[in-house]
Amino acid sequence: MDEAVVRLEEVTKRFGPVVAVDRLSLEIVRGEVFGLLGPNGAGKTTTVRMICGLLKPTSGKVFVFGYEMPKDALRARRHIGLLPQESDIYEMLTGRENLEYFGRLYGLEGEELQRRVDEVLKLVGLSERADDRAGEYSGGMKRRLMVARAIVHDPELVILDEPTMGLDVFAVRRIRRLIRRLAEGGRTVLLTTNDLEDAERTCDRVAIIDRGRLIALGTIRELEEKFEERGLEELFIRLVEGEGE
Repeated sequence: MDEAVVRLEEVTKRFGPVVAVDRLSLEIVRGEVFGLLGPNGAGKTTTVRMICGLLKPTSGKVFVFGYEMPKDALRARRHIGLLPQESDIYEMLTGRENLEYFGRLYGLEGEELQRRVDEVLKLVGLSERADDRAGEYSGGMKRRLMVARAIVHDPELVILDEPTMGLDVFAVRRIRRLIRRLAEGGRTVLLTTNDLEDAERTCDRVAIIDRGRLIALGTIRELEEKFEERGLEELFIRLVEGEGE
């Protein structure tokens, strides 16, 4: 695990006078589950969009598998699977039809497409409901379908933006187990979250960011030792409540 899959070098993103990401530098190495942890508005989704090549940094550089983003985004994206915050599945289609549609967009067809659809349906636990309309799914099932859609083309890097947002406790547990299974299957996983427990239960390393700035980076144990006096949880509560470091 010494190869950088994602590398950010002094990345800044401004929207007019607002600095959403402020000189952020970090690396995500092959095979790890890496968490971007921070309160709402910390710059997590903006960072993800730059990594995917959907936004251009104001300054600094973003590399994914050695490709500079967004200049080389078309070549890099075939290696990336993205779960966005917003649900955008086609509710009139079945779960299987959703996956077949997106699989074709990535160039899958015939037996290969059907094999991948069956594999990801089984992985996310939706095989028995595959032929039901997605609009009939629960919130947790829709989220799992979106994870399946993100990985139907077997990407090396899976990016999950707030994967447990708005889910009940049982759905959250299933998503967390699914994240670990993705990593065990050899994928690199980047997830954003504002839930400290998500990070503790799923991530190998965590970057805590606030107002676009890197506050701390390391394993949960390393961060707990670093902030031992006031506690990692207290630090995060302060960030969420807008009190800063």
